[in-house]
Amino acid sequence: MPAPPTFAQANPFQRGLRRFAATGPGSWLFSRTLHHVDRPVFRATRGRHTFASLVAGLPVVMLTTTGAKSGQPRTVPLLGLPVEGGVAVVASNFGQQRHPAWLHNLRAHPEATIAVDGHAQRVRAVEVEGERRRQIIDEGLQIYPGFSTYERRAAHRHIAVMVLEPLTPPSTAPSGASRDD
Repeated sequence: MPAPPTFAQANPFQRGLRRFAATGPGSWLFSRTLHHVDRPVFRATRGRHTFASLVAGLPVVMLTTTGAKSGQPRTVPLLGLPVEGGVAVVASNFGQQRHPAWLHNLRAHPEATIAVDGHAQRVRAVEVEGERRRQIIDEGLQIYPGFSTYERRAAHRHIAVMVLEPLTPPSTAPSGASRDD
């Protein structure tokens, strides 16, 4: 996964979208609609882009987990941060009250698939804590400063950081997209 543009490197429109996404109204809007727009764009571009990656310049991965309750595949677009040993995803859930469903799914079934830049890869999710977690959050803030707003809004819960470590070499990306569990 290539290094994503930092907030400072983004163009003014992209910075404006990233700022809006961190606001209460922006979080509310994007948490309820963005995945519905990202999936068809992902399919139309053969797994190379999502709406958020094209318009906001954010590094988005499509994460396919196994539903914790249903056992069915569940695919969701997430901000993916390239880190040593894989890709990190932050369970901020736009600063909402609850953890995202994908976090429960990964904790129940740590093996998953990510698709990025037209390639799919099997991964194993490992939750990180301490200094590594803080380092990933700090690096993530350089790309998407909204994480700090989400942390304040969700101060009542611990925002997990998962590193998705590769199990296999990348292959052609899947076109699927299903609902969260």
